[in-house]
Amino acid sequence: MSAPAVPPSRDRRRWAQYLVNERAEARVYRDLAARREGEEREILLALADAEGRHEAHWLELLGGEPDRLPRADSGTRMLAWMARRFGSIFVLALAQNAEARSPYDTEPSATPAMVADERIHHEVVRGLAARGRRRLSGTFRAAVFGANDGLVSNLALVMGIGATGAAPQFVLFSGIAGLLAGALSMGAGEFVSVRSQRELLDATEPSDYADALLPDLDLDANELALVYRTRGMPADEALKRARRVVETAQAADRSVPYSRTETGPISTRSHEVVGSDLGAAVSSFLFFASGAIIPVLPWIFGLSGVTAVVIALVLVGIALMSTGAMVGLLSGGPPLRRALRQLAIGFGAAAITYLLGLLFGVSLG
Repeated sequence: MSAPAVPPSRDRRRWAQYLVNERAEARVYRDLAARREGEEREILLALADAEGRHEAHWLELLGGEPDRLPRADSGTRMLAWMARRFGSIFVLALAQNAEARSPYDTEPSATPAMVADERIHHEVVRGLAARGRRRLSGTFRAAVFGANDGLVSNLALVMGIGATGAAPQFVLFSGIAGLLAGALSMGAGEFVSVRSQRELLDATEPSDYADALLPDLDLDANELALVYRTRGMPADEALKRARRVVETAQAADRSVPYSRTETGPISTRSHEVVGSDLGAAVSSFLFFASGAIIPVLPWIFGLSGVTAVVIALVLVGIALMSTGAMVGLLSGGPPLRRALRQLAIGFGAAAITYLLGLLFGVSLG
């Protein structure tokens, strides 16, 4: 009987890399689970167990633990570092991107179950990340929009005024005035916007206005069914639901709230998505101000002319790319593409106002 064939060394190196990556990913999920509780903790631990099954597959192919193992790839190591220190939505968003790039789709040594696992893991992590995004959505939206508006609008303002040849003190004054005016406007606008949205949601949600009179409804001519039909329920199902509610109310001789029997407490979920009006306003004000101060920094420190303009562009460019990359991470999109898009939009607006300032300065001259 011949001895089993020894796998080529390139296959063993690849399997060893998969092994250490699976171990590192399992640690990421366990570190995240340590910062969660309840259902999210159980889901993350189940993901870690699945990575452990994948690890066992590669160990079996390798014939046991190799004497030397490579390091996990850089992306997985970064995930592990962030999971130990932050355990935040950013880690889940990065993990979502990592699960979407599974190498097992083209790996002949991976089992069909492993390929399917990786696809499912992407959806599971996306679902967990979506929960965090919903919790962040209102205030985070105001913060990101505020910071970017501050960066772009104040950069455009100081670039336009600086191009006219105005004195550095006037450029500085204009930048500070633009910061205060924009931050106050953004904060007030965000407060009104979110408050109005919450009030609109309140007006469209079910109420207990008629609950006390449910026992008096006619079982055969049951108008409660119309309530359920307005919520999208088919006519037959709506009538059955209405009859059950009225029968229960009549038997108990008291009202049985119908407003929550279909979908549960809508108000809590919808308000969670919209966010706090005051929180959105404060975040918008502070982040607009923090963004708007960056283009003015060179003039605050006494610089002027081309030097001030170049430094302002560099600082704003870094900030724009950072916020763009952050939004890309949280949305599950490519961070670099989002960062470059933010940079192009910001610098495009500044270029237009700079050219207008040059034309205005020439005409004044």
